[in-house]
Formats: sequence, structure tokens, C-alpha cells
Amino acid sequence: MDGRELRNCMGHFATGVTVVTCNIDEGTHGLTANSFTSVSLDPPLVLVSVDRKTKAHEFMKNNNFTVNILKEDQQDIAMHFAGRPLEDLPFKWEKGNLCNRLSNSLAYVECEPWAEYDGGDHVLYVGKVNEFKYNDGNPLAYYCGKFSNVITK
Repeated sequence: MDGRELRNCMGHFATGVTVVTCNIDEGTHGLTANSFTSVSLDPPLVLVSVDRKTKAHEFMKNNNFTVNILKEDQQDIAMHFAGRPLEDLPFKWEKGNLCNRLSNSLAYVECEPWAEYDGGDHVLYVGKVNEFKYNDGNPLAYYCGKFSNVITK
């Protein structure tokens, strides 16, 4: 099977864009992820899929994390945490109960580690929701390899 073509096919599913953050000894680490979903309401669980080749894969093992759901005007933040860092940081940190999070996001979900599963070249991290908050606005969307505004409130 052609992996690139499979990725192109999966790209036709529009998703929101998140930055997953966790505290490490050196500070706070974040990664841009669009593979995020709610799993359960009772208990409250969410799932993030993280590539095994990333630093974040090791940082998230048995660690609290926050899923920061980005607004439509936060593409620069997404790019910063996708490996294209900006000198003038396009965000501010906010102290959370479990770990730092991005201020001014559309929503955030703070999680304690619940389970992790083998997902092939990814690891599936399931977190138990400890705290959450959401704000008004439109989400930053990702569709066919590009940021998009196809999803509006």
C-alpha cells in the first residue's frame, strides 16, 4: 500500500488543530496535533496520537498533558509547534493545574495519564480529563494538507 496516497486520502477528513503541551524538566514542550478525539464521558477520556519519532512521544509517557484547541487566527502558533519555531513567540503560557497551557486558545482540556497503546508508528495516549474550559470563536481547521476555514461556528 502506498503510504503517501493513504495519507492523502485521510487528509480529506477535515479536523481541528491542537497543540498538546506537557511540562518537562527543561520547561514546557508542545506539539501540533490534529489526531485528537473524545473517547468517553464516563469516565471523561480523550485520546491523542503521537508519532514515535518525535520528542513528544517520550515526554508524554506517564505525564500530564493539556490539549489546547486553536482558534482560526492561531495558525502561527500551530506552525511554531509543528517544527517551524518563531523568534517572537506568538503566544503566552498560562499556568494550569496539571501543566502549562496556551493562553487565549479556543478551548483546553487538562489530562492525567490514563493509558497508552501501540498505534503502529504512533503511540495512542489516553488522558483522563481533570479540567477543561472553552471560549467563543471559530476553530483552526486542517484539510488536505492545509489550514482551512471550512469549519465555522
